Amino acid sequence: MTLGKMNVKRMFLGRLFGKSALKNVLKDDKPLGKNSPSAPELIIKEKTGDMAFQKAEWIKGIREYEYFDKSNFEHPFFGLMTKEQVGQFVYKHHDHHLRQFGV
Repeated sequence: MTLGKMNVKRMFLGRLFGKSALKNVLKDDKPLGKNSPSAPELIIKEKTGDMAFQKAEWIKGIREYEYFDKSNFEHPFFGLMTKEQVGQFVYKHHDHHLRQFGV
């Protein structure tokens, strides 16, 4: 989504609370909380899969961030984000999933 490979519509609650929530999320090094809400389009429903393939795709996506230049990225909840905010959030989001799976 952040790299522009899929579009997710802006959530109504995000229009009301997104900017303050983003500020709160990025204010320190505290990890993202468990069970943080997610847009339905982003929830993985498959129970099985090729972990080696998924790992390779994830690493490929991380490498693509080196070329991230979308200065007008709009997160479905947080709204418009700067390149720096995107970088901080992507780091926290990846950290969240690594912790989720005990990596």
